[in-house]
Amino acid sequence: MTKYLINRILRSICSVIIVVGIVMLMVYSALDRNLIFAADPNYSHVKSNAKEVYMMQQWEKYGYLDYVPYADYLRELVRDDEITQETYDAVVRFSNEPDQDSAEVAEYVAKFTQEYESQGYTVVRLNAVMRGNTKRYQDGGEPRLYAYKNIPVLMRLVNYFTGLISVDNVNYVQEDIENRGLTFTWFDPVYGGEKFSPAIMGNGTQYKYLVYCDDTFPYIHQNLVKINLGLSYSIRQGIDVFTTMTETQGSYIYSTVTYPSGVEQSSADDLHSAAYSAGSLASGTPVVKANYVDDYTNVSTNKGGQSRIGYSFTMGIIAVILSYVLAIPLGITMALRKEKLLDKLGTLYIVFITAVPSLAYIFLFKSLGGAFGLPTTFDMEKPTWLMYVLPIISLALPSIANLMKWLRRYMIDQMNSDYVKFARSGGLSERQIFTKHILKNAIIPIIHGIPASVLGALTGAIITERVYVVPGVGNMLTRAINAFDNGVIVGMVLFYAVLTVTSIILGDVLMSLIDPRISFTSKAR
Repeated sequence: MTKYLINRILRSICSVIIVVGIVMLMVYSALDRNLIFAADPNYSHVKSNAKEVYMMQQWEKYGYLDYVPYADYLRELVRDDEITQETYDAVVRFSNEPDQDSAEVAEYVAKFTQEYESQGYTVVRLNAVMRGNTKRYQDGGEPRLYAYKNIPVLMRLVNYFTGLISVDNVNYVQEDIENRGLTFTWFDPVYGGEKFSPAIMGNGTQYKYLVYCDDTFPYIHQNLVKINLGLSYSIRQGIDVFTTMTETQGSYIYSTVTYPSGVEQSSADDLHSAAYSAGSLASGTPVVKANYVDDYTNVSTNKGGQSRIGYSFTMGIIAVILSYVLAIPLGITMALRKEKLLDKLGTLYIVFITAVPSLAYIFLFKSLGGAFGLPTTFDMEKPTWLMYVLPIISLALPSIANLMKWLRRYMIDQMNSDYVKFARSGGLSERQIFTKHILKNAIIPIIHGIPASVLGALTGAIITERVYVVPGVGNMLTRAINAFDNGVIVGMVLFYAVLTVTSIILGDVLMSLIDPRISFTSKAR
């Protein structure tokens, strides 16, 4: 069994990598990259050379290419002490035409061009766009110099998986800071230093609180290890996909917060999420300066709703439980009363659910539920359990039909098997034959699908969540596809793929535990 699991896990990892690679090839190569500007209000406002630079910046942000402006190249030289700030100021501006550059400017432009062309970049110099016959530039028409290189799919895939998991460390902050290192406290400063609450805090790390405790399940939390599925630019701009899926939503929860400076305020700020923001204290608002004593000022807020995964899982797991509770006894009854009234009614229900497009009966249930006063959309500001009713029904009904269909089929197949006839001839009662043989064998394939059903609740329901405006994972994916948000698409494909292969492996393990006759170690003969 162990050897089987290792081989299955290794094959699953390879499958996940291949699936993510194929999706990357599709979204970054097969689709027109200009589509990302379709819903971008800033795109139509920039003009002349600034528009081309904006396009390059956005394409780099969305992961299409690597973009290096000439000014960034010079700043890197200043940071590496290869040139002085005075030299930077002298050579950062160049003329409209190359032959008009000074000797010093031409030298660094040539160095920039040679260095990046040798690395396979394309170097582009945009001449100035003048305003009429004047010597003034058009809006955004200043001369530009930059280099860019499309990122190959293989390199993108390698970079994606090597950066999938990050571990915070004391060298994250590049600026010079005092007392760089880790500290442990039994009394968390967030609670004014008066409440027993162990925490590990960092200075020089990305997050101030690496491990901490609070009154929220699972009570021990961490910012030390982060999963990086990719950045979102349509759902939460610049926020990682995993964070977007797991952060809470809804109205703010206010409480008395003791800030690092000792100031107490009624606030929704979550100080345990404090992340480093360079220079924020020096250039921040008066409120920030009054509340904080260092640059760990970037905090999230406490909200009363669930996360996107929370909404999807709550809705999905109730639908799964409801499906199994109803489908198993109905499927068994249909098989035992084959061709009877109940069997015919169940078959009619199965045919209806299978034949009618899911979108059609979801809208039908939504209309009927709305007529009876049930909420037809989710309201995170005023949540109520009634808003789960229609989405759960829409999810459960097709699952019930599918389980009924297969359980009936498996049971009828087992009832016609030779071993059942031998059992009857051996004197076993019908009850013993049913419980010890027919049901036990027929239920095995159904049991194999339980892990997939449970883990599948985490992935959300794309159509159902879209129709009922559920702020869940499925709705998040459809919004990302409409906005061509490639980071979200790739990240969620990885999320789905991992859950899928995990559910298959768990299904195999569960099936072998239920029926000892199933072995994954013996070879076929």
